[in-house]
Amino acid sequence: MLSELGLLSLSDISDKNFSGLGWRTFSKALLNASPNGIAVLDINLNVILSNKLAQDSLELFPGSMLSPTLPELADCAKSLLNTREPIKGVVVKRNNSSYSIVLNPIMHENSLLGILCIIQDVTDIETVTSSMYSFKELSIELDTIIESSNDGLWICDGNGTVLRINPASERFTGVKSSDVVGRNMRDIVKEGLVDQSVTLEVLKTGKKANLIQKTRTGKELFLTGNPVFDHNGKLFRVVVNERDITEINELQRELDEKAALNAQYRQDLLEMQIEETRSMKIIAKTPEFMRIVQQAVKLGSVDSTILILGESGTGKGVIADLIHKYSSRSSEPMIKLNCGSIPESLVESELFGYEKGAFTGAKTSGKPGKFEMADKGVIFLDEVAELPLASQVKLLRFLEDGTITRVGGTTQKKVDVRIIAATNRDLKQMMEKKLFRSDLYYRLNVIPITMPPLRERKECIITMLHHFMEQSCIRYKKTMVTLSREALDALLSYFYPGNVRELINICERLVVLSNDGHITFDDLPSSVRASAQAKEQNIETGCDLTKEGEGGKLREIMERVEMRILQNALQIHGTQTLVANFLGLNQSTVGRKLKKYNLLR
Repeated sequence: MLSELGLLSLSDISDKNFSGLGWRTFSKALLNASPNGIAVLDINLNVILSNKLAQDSLELFPGSMLSPTLPELADCAKSLLNTREPIKGVVVKRNNSSYSIVLNPIMHENSLLGILCIIQDVTDIETVTSSMYSFKELSIELDTIIESSNDGLWICDGNGTVLRINPASERFTGVKSSDVVGRNMRDIVKEGLVDQSVTLEVLKTGKKANLIQKTRTGKELFLTGNPVFDHNGKLFRVVVNERDITEINELQRELDEKAALNAQYRQDLLEMQIEETRSMKIIAKTPEFMRIVQQAVKLGSVDSTILILGESGTGKGVIADLIHKYSSRSSEPMIKLNCGSIPESLVESELFGYEKGAFTGAKTSGKPGKFEMADKGVIFLDEVAELPLASQVKLLRFLEDGTITRVGGTTQKKVDVRIIAATNRDLKQMMEKKLFRSDLYYRLNVIPITMPPLRERKECIITMLHHFMEQSCIRYKKTMVTLSREALDALLSYFYPGNVRELINICERLVVLSNDGHITFDDLPSSVRASAQAKEQNIETGCDLTKEGEGGKLREIMERVEMRILQNALQIHGTQTLVANFLGLNQSTVGRKLKKYNLLR
């Protein structure tokens, strides 16, 4: 058979012509030297000859039959026996590898003697082809993203030459792609097609850069240039993103209006449950605060003693008013007393009254105290924690038997008064320090209401700003003012240590000092501006709760924050007066806090 294939045409050559190798050994070495697998089939599709690659890759050993070994190849081989035409591109997969096989007929004097199989490992080629296809798909995706992006995009090379701009950029700037692609940004700026270039800034610094640009079409764009480096660290691309902030500002205004409208709808629903709530300056958007308002309305139907807790300016007095308004005592007086504003020597006489001649300067007719004046009604004891211990005893006695005794008097008088108390102090801590009686605490703390600080009611701030500015505009006969985006962001992110009271004061100040009806960042109080600038510059004036030792109770955390703010302000401004002006506080308050934290110089 081999002689018929012409492989033995050298049979007459002596073995010594092959350096001592036999013909069979030489032909085997010759076949194995091929970079491809080779197999020879007879017309019955039996393997009669194969090299090592064919054997290792597809198990085509001499003597094996093709059909059970490679059935997918056997069908093609049978077709060749009929057509006698070469067959190319037959792909066979084995052991995670792919092989391309070419079948050629072996002819001799017009007779088909067998089939020659040339086998090539195409696994790597398939991988590369697949990668190229993936790259092509990725390129199409990137082109689609660039072309369909709502943001403008400029792509320049490492020398500042424009490679591409997208349709959005053409709309924003009025500059056509054909006018700038292939040209350097320096020439484009000189010609005045654009007034400034963030690309040139990136090329100059090698860092990300931002700028605001006004276009010939009247739009205001926020540009961000990002450098792109190759694997050697060389800057070879600059990608510029253009954001139309005129549209964003308009959308933001619409969103704010819709948010305010939605808030108003929710407020109206709440007002259907509790009439005139809005006239009492209650704005409730968070579920927690809505629950407090609804709870206050329910508490109007009972006479239980109520203790309202919360920081200064959170609206404790407003909630007390609401409870009184929806109580059975609403037609009777609600007497309010700030316990912290009365000199200690006069507290008892203010609370319980005095008889004539009780002390020097007393009226000859005597005077009823707040409890007598509130008979049948409600007395609101604000800052109840400031009561002296002696007065606390008398208040406790009243809570026990409902009777009072005037200063200098000997007779007891029964009065029907409901007590609502409020404080911004930690009464439990004061109890531990023996500054507040525990028995009085438990008498007052029948139904506690904890008012959340404004920083925990962020959803309410936009509505509050609109509401209180509108009120101030009406009061001072001003046209309605508007806030710039930057000013609104600063007001939303502000900490509001004075809570709602501080926000109301800020609104009134902005309305009164407004000239053209438009409030910018520079019009804001210095404390608000400083807070926004500190956050922008990543100045840490607070505490990082993730750091060891920075945790603790809320009051402790707030005190650390307050101390650091005072330290920074004192370091910058130097005097108590300037610090007070900067933080929007009284000088006496600043002095007291500096003394508290041992910061006095």
